[in-house]
Amino acid sequence: MAPSLDFSDWWAKEIRSGTPVVVTMQNPNYSVLEVDGPGAAAFRPADKGRGRNAKQVTWVLLLKAHRAVGCVAWLAAGLWSLLGALKKRVFFGQGFSTESDKPGKGRLLFRFLRGFLVLSIAMLALEMIAYWKGWHFKKPNLQLPESLHMPETTEIQGWMHNAYLCWLAFRSNYIAYPIQVLSNFCIVLFMIQSLDRMILCLGCFWIKLKKIKPTIDSESFKADDVESSGSEYPMVLIQIPMCNEREVYEQSISAACQIDWPRDRVLVQVLDDSNDETIMLLIRAEVSKWSQRGVNIVYRHRLVRTGYKAGNLKSAMSCDYVKDYEFVAIFDADFTPNPDFLKKTIPHFKGNPELGLVQARWSFVNKDENLLTRLQNINLCFHFEVEQQVNGVFLNFFGFNGTAGVWRIKALEDSGGWLERTTVEDMDIAVRAHLNGWKFIFLNDVKVLCEVPESYEAYRKQQHRWHSGPMQLFRLCLPAILKSKISVWKKANLILLFFLLRKLILPFYSFTLFCVILPLSMFVPEAELPLWVICYIPVIMSFLNILPAPRSFPFIVPYLLFENTMSVTKFNAMVVGLFQLGSSYEWIVTKKAGRSSESDLLVAAERCSKPVGHLQLHRGVSMSELMELNKLKDQQEEAPPPPPAKRGNQLYKKELALALLLLTAAVRSLLSAQGIHFYFLLFQGVSFLLVGLDLIGEQMV
Repeated sequence: MAPSLDFSDWWAKEIRSGTPVVVTMQNPNYSVLEVDGPGAAAFRPADKGRGRNAKQVTWVLLLKAHRAVGCVAWLAAGLWSLLGALKKRVFFGQGFSTESDKPGKGRLLFRFLRGFLVLSIAMLALEMIAYWKGWHFKKPNLQLPESLHMPETTEIQGWMHNAYLCWLAFRSNYIAYPIQVLSNFCIVLFMIQSLDRMILCLGCFWIKLKKIKPTIDSESFKADDVESSGSEYPMVLIQIPMCNEREVYEQSISAACQIDWPRDRVLVQVLDDSNDETIMLLIRAEVSKWSQRGVNIVYRHRLVRTGYKAGNLKSAMSCDYVKDYEFVAIFDADFTPNPDFLKKTIPHFKGNPELGLVQARWSFVNKDENLLTRLQNINLCFHFEVEQQVNGVFLNFFGFNGTAGVWRIKALEDSGGWLERTTVEDMDIAVRAHLNGWKFIFLNDVKVLCEVPESYEAYRKQQHRWHSGPMQLFRLCLPAILKSKISVWKKANLILLFFLLRKLILPFYSFTLFCVILPLSMFVPEAELPLWVICYIPVIMSFLNILPAPRSFPFIVPYLLFENTMSVTKFNAMVVGLFQLGSSYEWIVTKKAGRSSESDLLVAAERCSKPVGHLQLHRGVSMSELMELNKLKDQQEEAPPPPPAKRGNQLYKKELALALLLLTAAVRSLLSAQGIHFYFLLFQGVSFLLVGLDLIGEQMV
């Protein structure tokens, strides 16, 4: 629904005059009351039914006044808190986000938003002047630009009036049509993406209705046969890649070492890329501790950290002893699998030689930590419950999540192994394995505990890598996809759905439609933007997204606003990856908090209640390792533990610029009494403001 330029009702200056007239008929049961004029309110009954006495009216008025005062006080307190947070960040120098200050990283987008903001403020000022002076004109017609009502020369009131008329004509003839074309294009993309989301939800509903699950052709391993070394237990390699993971290294190594599998048929590789010597010593101490308990575990550290995680995994797979193993399970540093993980995943490979990957679902220990983690839980639950499960059942293909999965080593070798060409090595190996004919299985009922980022800074960096990497990979994989021998349907699914629709089109139309076209349409009302695009379809899609996490239903409105807010970061990352800009190959390790579930805490308490003797702990350790461990122990005893580092809040320039832009457009919408446009722009602008001030996530002080 496009804004209207008819402000005669809203800005009406004419004051009706006259005296109220009361006409009473002879029949006492009927009366006609006609009221007009400024004093008409005194003649209108308070209720169509029976009247109220003065005491009742007084109490009603007092109650309404109390509610109004409470509402005003709540709004004032919220505004005061926002102003206080802004004062702390701006005047006390708590720092700007450095992302926009780096060459080639978001600077062009920020300049565009800043220029857009300045232009919108100028247009708002011009419209305000025009409305206060009473220059009201009907909305121009795009098909008939000449139908714009232009006053005669004698009606023009000065140079400013003339400039305003020229602006209206220029806006109608040259600006409105391109905006309308871009708007229609984004709406078409929006509908295609919504249709894809609807089909995925119907597929998930069908899976639930028919109770479709991956089945095991052969018998599972017997529980009482764990310690045997029979050939029915394949050799499994467990890899834990990590880099400076001080908070989570202990729980991840502990969980991997307690997996229920014959000890002579499993090997744990701790692949440490840390550059902090203290953390390296702590990880080596943890590895030595579990080695003394009979676990086959090795510690590997690369001197040159190239290729990030892909380079780390590639280096580990080059070891000579890897040829003795058939499967490899990969867990990131914050993942803690249950002891029965291998028993629930490995049996799917038996009797299925075409199966290359078994992927488990993620479960989050800190999903209720703050608003940011709750919103992430909604997104990731939909990703696993709907996207991964539907693609796994109907297509035997989905993107590898990089962790909590088991690969057949032969599938990795046939697909070329780990490559260091992108920051999404998990998606890269999945696409290449699919092109080589390997099938994937997703297990929705096998869950592995992990963390989601608790601060907006960490989440923003993670999303930048997750959206720039796929575009970089698309450029590299497109020739291989076109030349592959897979069916045309699989090629179309990879190119149109997997890459273009879900990785490129989604951030493009989300940012363009809701962050550019919508506020622009407030200042160019000739460009029509239907109400269902702003309200109905987004609400329906948000409702579908939240179905896999029904407990999060009260957060449906914050989720919708936050997804639009994140479209700035995702759009910027998509452009960076697509055009190979400076930050397309940037990898920043996501900060972890070291959260543990209740069961993890109980296991840790039980382990601490049974201390291992000093001699038993270090028996069999080399002299160099023993010296390093003793040195570390002495340092920990002498020096008190440092206080936890407190992360300073930051200002995010692009989000703040868009917040001011949307709030300016909201003021323009309020002038034209557009209703839903005003509320959407207002709440979306406040959402951008909260995110730009770093008031969402881990630290809100």
